[in-house]
Amino acid sequence: MNMMIEIPEELQTHIIARTQTGDYASAIDYVLDLVMRDRDRLLAQEKLVELLQEGLDSEAEVVTPQYWKDLRASVFQSDV
Repeated sequence: MNMMIEIPEELQTHIIARTQTGDYASAIDYVLDLVMRDRDRLLAQEKLVELLQEGLDSEAEVVTPQYWKDLRASVFQSDV
């Protein structure tokens, strides 16, 4: 898909500066990276909402020192 967008001069200067550093081969690469990062951010946000809802929907559990020890062990896959 081809798109034509008008970019204010201030932002054009920023884009040119980012491509001149060598981080991006072109303005298109820079814009595509921004769009992909935005998409990834939205997907991560959706996943976080799902996990939070899963936690809210789950049964309550008493949080004890042993609970935290077991949780750390499962997260780090080691005997903490």
